[in-house]
Amino acid sequence: MSTNISFKHINKLAIPALIAGVSEPILSLTDTAIVGNVDINATESLAAVGIVGAFISMLIWVFGQTRSAISSIVSQYVGANNLDKVKNLPAQAIFIITSISILIILVSYPFAEQIFKLYNASNLILDYSVAYYQIRVFGFPFTLFTIAVFGTFRGLQNTYYPMIIAIVGAASNIVLDVVLVYGIKGYVPAMHIQGAAYASFVAQVLMAALSAYYLLKKTPISLKLMLPFNKEIKRFTVMILNLFVRTLALNVTLYFASAFSTSYGKQYIAAYTIAINLWFLGAFIIDGYASAGNILSGKLLGGKEYGKLITLSNKLIRYGVYLGVFLALLGSLFYYFIGTVFTKEPEVLKEFYNIFWMVLAMQPFCAIAFIFDGMFKGLGKMKDLRNLLLFSTFFVFVPILFWLDSLDLKLYAIFIAFTCWIMARGFPLIIKFRKEFLPLSQKH
Repeated sequence: MSTNISFKHINKLAIPALIAGVSEPILSLTDTAIVGNVDINATESLAAVGIVGAFISMLIWVFGQTRSAISSIVSQYVGANNLDKVKNLPAQAIFIITSISILIILVSYPFAEQIFKLYNASNLILDYSVAYYQIRVFGFPFTLFTIAVFGTFRGLQNTYYPMIIAIVGAASNIVLDVVLVYGIKGYVPAMHIQGAAYASFVAQVLMAALSAYYLLKKTPISLKLMLPFNKEIKRFTVMILNLFVRTLALNVTLYFASAFSTSYGKQYIAAYTIAINLWFLGAFIIDGYASAGNILSGKLLGGKEYGKLITLSNKLIRYGVYLGVFLALLGSLFYYFIGTVFTKEPEVLKEFYNIFWMVLAMQPFCAIAFIFDGMFKGLGKMKDLRNLLLFSTFFVFVPILFWLDSLDLKLYAIFIAFTCWIMARGFPLIIKFRKEFLPLSQKH
């Protein structure tokens, strides 16, 4: 059966995926906005949320790659009309990844203080970081469970139910953040930064429960672990290992950015926290179209529809760049208002406004990088993504950051390095994709 790649169908997949995708940065942004406006030690609290957010994002991105691997394999089998052959794969993948997540908790919880010292946190910022992390980390297995279920839905060409789950999760987190951080006089005590951590944890548990419900009720996929392992578990594992190495490289970038900004002073790490969370938000919005590329490219490859694969890539580049430009213009329009949503500290706002324009200017380049990143994941080409990110991190980002830091450019150094890193990730993928699939499209 021919695959539909019309604008309407792409948006039918992309828009729910976009809404679902922004749930994670909304969790972090909500914590950032609520905690950044507390009456006591707002800057230190904001810095702690930023540092812990960087570490938890690393864990989620490293171990949450199950979504892409499951989506790629399932979508290819859907395209080849052979879904029955991989119906037991998602449950096996979920079992493996949640088991690993429990080990991560056991290892990281007692060493939280040592971990955040590596991020240059000290004194009150370190105390807040440890307190926040030692609550929020318990949501990690639930987050990975939800991510794996989202990958299964993507493989089945469905982004609607993940959207519903993400909306409920984000809404509950916002309400709980306000209630638990500030408290309700006479009913709920103000818990400050720990309240934000509890809010995130409860939202993650709720999303996992809804994920299990919709998967069992709305799809033919079971969550019951059945042995022996599916024959595709080997390919799944290789994909995960490649994405694991790739994501470690990604998080080397985020680690250096967070550690350098922390070393400049508390106003710099606070400003960086706001800027990077807004960058994540923009990235996840654009990721809606990357998700459509991920979902459709796997199905097109499974069905050997190479001509449509080329057409899809051209359409997605166009849509993504338009969206990136729109986000940049929208951010410019509300440039000074956006900063005040997250903090009222003049020193923090000054440093944020100095570099926010760079976050906005990056958006069209982010669109190209993320869309082809999504397509290559759908095609199962994780090795190519691994090699490119290793190159762009260690031969582009790190050298540029150290060079510009030596010139005392501070946050400018970090975001110039980020821009070069994004460009180095995106443009080589376009070249490689067209080199491989243009000849195939002409044969079929």
